[in-house]
This record gives sequence, C-alpha cells and structure tokens, in this order.
Amino acid sequence: MRVAVVDRDRCQPKKCAMECIKYCPRVRGGIEAIVIEDEKPVISEELCVGCGICIHKCPFNAIHIENLPEELKEEIVHQYGENGFRLFRLPLPKTGRVVGLLGENGIGKTTALKILSGKLMPNLGNIEKEPSWEEIIEKWRGTELSNFFKKVADGKLKVSFKPQYVDKLSSYDGRVEDFLEEMGVEGNGLENIVDRKMSEVSGGELQKIAVTVALEKDADIYFFDEPSSYLDIKNRLEIAKLIRKLAQHKMVIVVEHDLAVLDFLADIVHILYGKKGVYGVVAGAKSVRHGINLYLSGYLKEENVRFGEEIKFEKHPPKEMREMETLVTFENLKKKLNGFELEVEGGAIKKGEVIGVLGPNGIGKTTFVKMLAGIIEPDDGKIEKKVKVSYKPQYIAPADGTVEQLFKENKNKFHLLYEKEVIAPLGIKELYDNELKSLSGGELQSVAIAYCLSLEADVYLIDEPSAYLDAKQRMKVAKTIKRVMEKEGKASLVVEHDVYFIDMISQSLIVFSGEPGKRGKGRGPFSLREGMNLFLKDVGITFRRDEESNRPRVNKIDSRLDREQKSIGEYYYEL
Repeated sequence: MRVAVVDRDRCQPKKCAMECIKYCPRVRGGIEAIVIEDEKPVISEELCVGCGICIHKCPFNAIHIENLPEELKEEIVHQYGENGFRLFRLPLPKTGRVVGLLGENGIGKTTALKILSGKLMPNLGNIEKEPSWEEIIEKWRGTELSNFFKKVADGKLKVSFKPQYVDKLSSYDGRVEDFLEEMGVEGNGLENIVDRKMSEVSGGELQKIAVTVALEKDADIYFFDEPSSYLDIKNRLEIAKLIRKLAQHKMVIVVEHDLAVLDFLADIVHILYGKKGVYGVVAGAKSVRHGINLYLSGYLKEENVRFGEEIKFEKHPPKEMREMETLVTFENLKKKLNGFELEVEGGAIKKGEVIGVLGPNGIGKTTFVKMLAGIIEPDDGKIEKKVKVSYKPQYIAPADGTVEQLFKENKNKFHLLYEKEVIAPLGIKELYDNELKSLSGGELQSVAIAYCLSLEADVYLIDEPSAYLDAKQRMKVAKTIKRVMEKEGKASLVVEHDVYFIDMISQSLIVFSGEPGKRGKGRGPFSLREGMNLFLKDVGITFRRDEESNRPRVNKIDSRLDREQKSIGEYYYEL
C-alpha cells in the first residue's frame, strides 16, 4: 500500500518550478501521476511507482511517499483530504481502566481522541463521501468499538475533554471563579486562586483548572490530553491519583509524555508509530510496564516494526565528574519579590556541566535563574563573575517571521557544527519555511531551545524544556543540550519536572524547597544521588528500577519497597 502526502502548508507552487511534475518519470512518460488541482499538486497513489524523485526535488520538503503493509488498507480510520494524513486503527476505551496513548507528536493521538469523543466523524479513508453512522458501526461489527460508536451515534455517551494547550485559557476575559461557573463546576482545590484573573495565573495553575473542570464534569468517558505539563512532580502524581480514582467506574483515555507519570497513571497503553504528518498506526494494547519498555526499545516485535532508537537508563548513580574549570560562583543570594522570599546557598557552575534544577512550582527556581541571567538583581549576596547568559524562558511568545529568518538573523553560531549538533537532531530545518506563529507547542519549544543554544554565551539557562515535547523529543533535547555543553566547554542550568529528563541530562543538581508562594531555599549543586535523595525525601516519593529497561518507576506509597528505601535514605538510585 502506497501513501502519498503533500503538506499543504509547506507546498508553495508560486515559489517553485513545479519540480515534482517536471522530474517525475511517469509524467515525462505521458502518465498523469501528478496533476495540478486548485493550484497545488495532487499525486495519484495508484499511478505513483514510489521512485522518490519528487521527494528529493521538492524545494520545500512538502512531499512524502511511504510504502506500508497491504493489510493496513482495510484498517484505515480517517484521512484528511487528498494526499493527507492517515490514521490506521483506534485505541479501545475500557470501563475501569486508564488507557494511555504513547507516541510521537503529529502521528494521530489527538485525531484518535477527537474521533472517540465524537468531535470528528471518521471517514474510513473515503474523502469523497462521508460515511453514515451505520457504516461506521458496521466497520467494527463484532468488536467493542461497534457498541462504543453506537452510543456515540445515539448521543448516549457523555464526554469530558481536557485539551492539550492549557495556556490558551489565559485569554479568557474574567476571573477564575467566572470561568468555573461558566463551565458548570465547583473547582474543588482551587479556592486560593478563584479571585484572580485567568490572564494572571501561572501555567501550572491553568493546568490544574483545566484538569479540575474535566474531572468534575459528569461523563461516561474522560479524555486528558497531556495533563501534567507545567506541573511539578508532586502535583503530577496527585492529578494522576485523582484520574485513577475517577477511572474505577468510568472510561478514561490519557495522552501523556512524562513516562514516570504515565507508568503511575495508566493500566494499559497503545503505542502509536508512523511518520509525523504522514500516517499513524495504533498498535494493540499492552500492559503499561511492557508498553513503555517496548516504546523505549523502539521495536514492536509482533508487528516487526522498528520505529526509533533504543533509549537506555543507568540504574546506578553516574561517577563523579572530574574537576572542571569554574565558570561562575554565587554566594548566599537573597531576594524579596511580591511577598515571596528566596534564599540560595553559595555554589559554583563549571564548564561542560549540566545542572538540573529541581523543586515544586512557586518556590523560586525561575527567580534564581533570572538573577544569574542578570534580568533581576539580588537584594543580598553576590554573583562572583559576570557571565554572558542565554535564557530560554518557561513560557514562549512566538515572534513575527519564519523560523529560518529567526536563525539567519543570528549569525553568531550558524556554522556546520551547530547545524549537525543542534539543528539536525531537533528537526529545525524541516520547520524553516513555517511562520513562528503557526508552530505547534512542541515545534515552538524545539525552536526556542535551538535558538537559545545558537546564541554566544557562557551559561545557558533553560526553563522547562520538556513542555509539549513527546517522550522521544525530550530524550533528543536532553542529549543535544548535554553534547553542546561538553563539546563547547559551556554550562547549562535546566529547570525541569520530568524525572526521566533530569536523569538523562544532569551531572549535578540544585534542589529547592520551602513553601510555594511564600519562601524558597536553594541548595547545591549536589551529586545526582545526593540531590535526588534530598529532593525526593521532601516530596515523599521513592523510585525503583525496572528490571528490563533500568528506567525509574514510582513506588506505591507505603509499599514494602517504599518503606525499605526510605529507611536507608535511598530514594532513586540502586547502590
């Protein structure tokens, strides 16, 4: 089965010589394998021979041709127009179970959620005529999905949906209380922010509002699209517990990229594989442990599909770093800001080092980063040496212009090594022709990180780089930042809540504790083992290591392992 996709946003016929038609061997032989309709090329999948010439000749990388197993032809669920993205198969909702969806961005997770929630009617690959509900129900006759779609068709399925991009809620003109009233929910647990304007609450608070609204609605099936973004680890696990409790008598489907949270939250997972913007395939259900391990291995044995590189974890703490040259030292920094008091003990940042910054939201991590960046001055204490800083903020506001214009304007580091080490692994070149304001959350995050690394600096301060990135992208970003620091002798401070990400990127840790919104204290840098123990002791969580993949897994509170690890003070690594 051949799938030909033309990215309508990238395709710009007025700016090219129609190379796709000009060089197509079938067209040159008199066969109309590619024709122009509505000023854009349309590729006939029946006439295309899959030579790939048009892919390489297109100046805008707008064409994708993929050869898929013939049996998938009967399993198509939805196609977005002529030469558009295709989704094959669907996940199966189950009462009393939390079903997780795990896969890269742009391969159909949100499409699957829209179809199952009734927001999008599946066309079964027929772009000429929309099928009736009878045809859709017949398509899955004899399966649980047939009964599910019958309820959707009859309007008997009540749905609650938590959207992916919660920052859009900040555009609501009014207070949190007004928004909750409009949504028809009480907002339990949000009492301390109900009087604030929606435009003034933080990303973590917006996430809590969105999750609370979804949880409190009376529904048969609940959909949560990335419920942990912007939340600290404690809040992530608290939200996960609430969702698990909800699922005891309901159907729940969750898209989550923080693998530690997904592992804690879901009962079963469906892996989605394919090619971004081209096609996505939903694999069969797996237990959450087995499914995550398969995802990290990058290989599905039953389907004989290799969909990514293997990701490995170390079960023991890494060896101590050799002594490196100090870039900057800071001594007993203090800052009072809007009723909040921050104190950071003295420490040093060294060349080639990536320091993870851990702590709950509202504890002063970003304030500390801004003091180092020179954006705000400390009230007391000193930063020994003025260093040049590049800062990637937590919340990103896209500028005008294209991605390419953004990078071309900054010529400091636009060289071959930078292209190889940053631009290529983060997939930035594929976005060059896109307007910054048209990028998805994950694309914008990747661009912001790459741009931060493109600036000449001594220290790179990167605030929450994993937001909106899928699990594989997170690992690529972690490796990229680490590699750049080591090769160029620079240093990076990374504020992050994803434990897997911190595990993969950090060589040492600065740990923040205190009372969110009132006072915070930063200590370190510590070794990874010491820092993780200090941080997780404060949170009250322990991790064990998976026997197969060595990845960290959250222990059930007060389980035998949890009690044992707490008694010896080892919260994360095996000795």
